[in-house]
Amino acid sequence: MNIAGDTWKRHFPTAASGAHLFPEFEERAKVVSAEVFRVPTAADAREALIRLVEAAQVKKAVVVESPLQRAAGVTEALRSRGVEVYTEHEEIAAYADTADIGISGVEFGIAETGSVFQDGYAIATRLVTILPPLHVVFLPSANIVPGITEAFEIISQSFDRGYIGFITGPSRTADIERVLTIGVHGPSRFAIIAVDEEPKGGDA
Repeated sequence: MNIAGDTWKRHFPTAASGAHLFPEFEERAKVVSAEVFRVPTAADAREALIRLVEAAQVKKAVVVESPLQRAAGVTEALRSRGVEVYTEHEEIAAYADTADIGISGVEFGIAETGSVFQDGYAIATRLVTILPPLHVVFLPSANIVPGITEAFEIISQSFDRGYIGFITGPSRTADIERVLTIGVHGPSRFAIIAVDEEPKGGDA
């Protein structure tokens, strides 16, 4: 089930959630090698993304758009810089494995672990999350809940079928001789662009 609108957000533990938890979330996200950029406005988020794209010399992007990304003008900004951008589900399926970057939205962050929660009902979302070497997510910085317990309480009240994901830093494994390796089963880089300004409608 795709968590639409404010359905999931209505179940936040209001008094315990919010931007005051962001410093803890950011600290723990960085511990697991996530790159975190907090900005005040959607326009600043666009500039943060462009800096990442230029530093990584991105040529091809697959994008699952969210209201926050649309407010930032992400797709237009990338195309204006000569980046090939694919947003349709069929295009994402065709190009995700050769894209330099995947961009998507997430619903909320979890302060306890530095993880983000993503509604992964659409296969395009899962492809963007897993296949490109760099995954960038857009997160409203006020959408932070205290811990895993609260996250599952929110999900249990909003979700009845489909796919969900918790993303905690870039892909990592120590399966082979207990040597930590980054990027084997997914992106080798994971960046969170957290935006203080909420898009119209308040959705992520």
